[in-house]
Amino acid sequence: MPSDLQLKAMNTFHRSLVKISGGRVGWKAGRMPVVELTTVGRKSGQPRTVMLTSPAKHGDAIVVVASRGGDDQHPAWFLNLLEHHDVEVVVGGGERTTMRARVATPEERAALWPTVTATYKGYARYQTKTAREIPLVLLEPAALPPDGGRTS
Repeated sequence: MPSDLQLKAMNTFHRSLVKISGGRVGWKAGRMPVVELTTVGRKSGQPRTVMLTSPAKHGDAIVVVASRGGDDQHPAWFLNLLEHHDVEVVVGGGERTTMRARVATPEERAALWPTVTATYKGYARYQTKTAREIPLVLLEPAALPPDGGRTS
Protein backbone atom coordinates (compact mmCIF):
# COMPACT_ATOMS: atom_id res chain seq x y z
CA MET A 1 0.00 0.00 0.00
CA PRO A 2 1.19 3.52 -0.64
CA SER A 3 2.40 5.42 2.40
CA ASP A 4 0.84 8.71 3.49
CA LEU A 5 3.91 10.49 2.13
CA GLN A 6 3.57 8.76 -1.26
CA LEU A 7 -0.14 9.62 -1.44
CA LYS A 8 0.56 13.27 -0.60
CA ALA A 9 3.34 13.40 -3.19
CA MET A 10 1.07 11.93 -5.89
CA ASN A 11 -1.66 14.44 -5.06
CA THR A 12 0.79 17.35 -5.10
CA PHE A 13 2.12 16.20 -8.47
CA HIS A 14 -1.40 15.86 -9.88
CA ARG A 15 -2.49 19.32 -8.69
CA SER A 16 0.77 20.78 -10.06
CA LEU A 17 0.17 19.13 -13.43
CA VAL A 18 -3.30 20.68 -13.63
CA LYS A 19 -1.94 24.09 -12.64
CA ILE A 20 1.10 24.07 -14.95
CA SER A 21 -1.00 22.94 -17.92
CA GLY A 22 -3.56 25.67 -17.30
CA GLY A 23 -6.15 22.96 -16.70
CA ARG A 24 -5.63 21.31 -20.10
CA VAL A 25 -4.22 18.13 -18.52
CA GLY A 26 -5.21 16.15 -15.44
CA TRP A 27 -9.01 16.35 -15.38
CA LYS A 28 -9.56 12.84 -16.83
CA ALA A 29 -8.15 9.48 -15.72
CA GLY A 30 -9.11 6.81 -18.22
CA ARG A 31 -12.87 7.10 -18.67
CA MET A 32 -13.35 8.85 -15.34
CA PRO A 33 -13.55 12.55 -14.58
CA VAL A 34 -11.16 13.80 -11.93
CA VAL A 35 -12.65 15.53 -8.91
CA GLU A 36 -10.79 18.02 -6.73
CA LEU A 37 -12.27 17.49 -3.27
CA THR A 38 -11.62 19.92 -0.44
CA THR A 39 -12.55 18.78 3.05
CA VAL A 40 -11.98 20.36 6.47
CA GLY A 41 -9.26 18.58 8.42
CA ARG A 42 -10.81 16.83 11.41
CA LYS A 43 -7.79 17.62 13.60
CA SER A 44 -6.44 20.83 12.08
CA GLY A 45 -9.65 22.52 10.98
CA GLN A 46 -7.74 23.56 7.85
CA PRO A 47 -8.80 22.93 4.24
CA ARG A 48 -7.39 19.69 2.80
CA THR A 49 -7.54 19.08 -0.95
CA VAL A 50 -7.17 15.79 -2.82
CA MET A 51 -7.60 14.73 -6.42
CA LEU A 52 -9.90 11.71 -6.88
CA THR A 53 -11.60 9.94 -9.73
CA SER A 54 -15.35 9.58 -10.05
CA PRO A 55 -16.37 6.27 -11.60
CA ALA A 56 -20.13 6.94 -11.46
CA LYS A 57 -22.96 9.36 -10.85
CA HIS A 58 -26.06 8.67 -8.80
CA GLY A 59 -28.75 11.13 -9.81
CA ASP A 60 -27.23 14.56 -9.13
CA ALA A 61 -24.57 13.04 -6.86
CA ILE A 62 -20.96 12.47 -7.82
CA VAL A 63 -19.62 9.13 -6.59
CA VAL A 64 -16.07 8.82 -5.24
CA VAL A 65 -14.44 5.72 -3.80
CA ALA A 66 -12.62 5.68 -0.44
CA SER A 67 -10.31 2.85 -1.54
CA ARG A 68 -6.82 4.06 -0.59
CA GLY A 69 -5.54 1.41 -2.98
CA GLY A 70 -7.04 -1.42 -0.92
CA ASP A 71 -5.32 -0.41 2.30
CA ASP A 72 -6.84 -1.52 5.59
CA GLN A 73 -7.10 2.13 6.68
CA HIS A 74 -9.61 4.63 5.36
CA PRO A 75 -8.11 7.60 3.51
CA ALA A 76 -7.73 10.81 5.55
CA TRP A 77 -10.15 12.71 3.27
CA PHE A 78 -12.85 10.14 4.09
CA LEU A 79 -12.31 10.49 7.84
CA ASN A 80 -12.45 14.29 7.44
CA LEU A 81 -15.80 14.27 5.67
CA LEU A 82 -17.30 11.96 8.29
CA GLU A 83 -16.87 14.86 10.74
CA HIS A 84 -17.46 17.77 8.35
CA HIS A 85 -20.02 16.89 5.67
CA ASP A 86 -19.77 20.19 3.80
CA VAL A 87 -17.10 19.96 1.11
CA GLU A 88 -15.97 21.91 -1.94
CA VAL A 89 -15.77 20.14 -5.27
CA VAL A 90 -14.34 20.96 -8.68
CA VAL A 91 -15.19 18.50 -11.45
CA GLY A 92 -13.24 18.45 -14.69
CA GLY A 93 -11.83 21.93 -14.15
CA GLY A 94 -15.28 23.50 -13.79
CA GLU A 95 -16.58 25.82 -11.13
CA ARG A 96 -15.91 25.24 -7.43
CA THR A 97 -19.16 24.04 -5.85
CA THR A 98 -20.19 23.51 -2.24
CA MET A 99 -21.60 20.04 -1.75
CA ARG A 100 -22.60 17.70 1.07
CA ALA A 101 -20.82 14.38 1.40
CA ARG A 102 -22.39 11.23 2.75
CA VAL A 103 -21.54 7.56 2.73
CA ALA A 104 -23.73 5.49 0.40
CA THR A 105 -26.26 3.32 2.18
CA PRO A 106 -25.71 -0.45 1.92
CA GLU A 107 -28.46 -0.59 -0.72
CA GLU A 108 -26.95 2.27 -2.73
CA ARG A 109 -23.49 0.71 -2.53
CA ALA A 110 -24.81 -2.67 -3.70
CA ALA A 111 -26.49 -0.99 -6.67
CA LEU A 112 -23.50 1.23 -7.55
CA TRP A 113 -20.57 -1.17 -6.95
CA PRO A 114 -21.01 -3.07 -10.28
CA THR A 115 -20.88 0.23 -12.20
CA VAL A 116 -17.88 1.42 -10.19
CA THR A 117 -15.92 -1.78 -10.86
CA ALA A 118 -16.96 -1.91 -14.52
CA THR A 119 -15.63 1.63 -14.98
CA TYR A 120 -12.33 0.83 -13.24
CA LYS A 121 -11.54 -2.82 -12.51
CA GLY A 122 -8.85 -1.76 -10.02
CA TYR A 123 -11.53 -1.04 -7.42
CA ALA A 124 -12.58 -4.71 -7.41
CA ARG A 125 -8.91 -5.67 -6.94
CA TYR A 126 -8.56 -3.18 -4.10
CA GLN A 127 -11.58 -4.72 -2.34
CA THR A 128 -9.88 -8.14 -2.38
CA LYS A 129 -6.83 -6.67 -0.60
CA THR A 130 -8.67 -5.48 2.50
CA ALA A 131 -11.14 -6.82 5.05
CA ARG A 132 -12.87 -3.43 5.29
CA GLU A 133 -15.72 -2.71 2.93
CA ILE A 134 -14.52 0.10 0.70
CA PRO A 135 -17.00 2.93 1.12
CA LEU A 136 -18.63 4.81 -1.72
CA VAL A 137 -19.19 8.49 -1.01
CA LEU A 138 -21.94 10.54 -2.60
CA LEU A 139 -21.18 14.21 -3.13
CA GLU A 140 -24.58 15.85 -3.39
CA PRO A 141 -25.55 19.40 -4.26
CA ALA A 142 -25.78 21.39 -1.04
CA ALA A 143 -29.33 22.35 -0.18
CA LEU A 144 -29.98 26.06 -0.35
CA PRO A 145 -31.16 27.75 2.83
CA PRO A 146 -34.89 28.57 3.00
CA ASP A 147 -34.25 32.07 1.58
CA GLY A 148 -32.67 30.50 -1.56
CA GLY A 149 -29.24 31.80 -0.57
CA ARG A 150 -30.29 35.45 -0.59
CA THR A 151 -29.24 37.64 2.28
CA SER A 152 -31.42 40.39 3.69
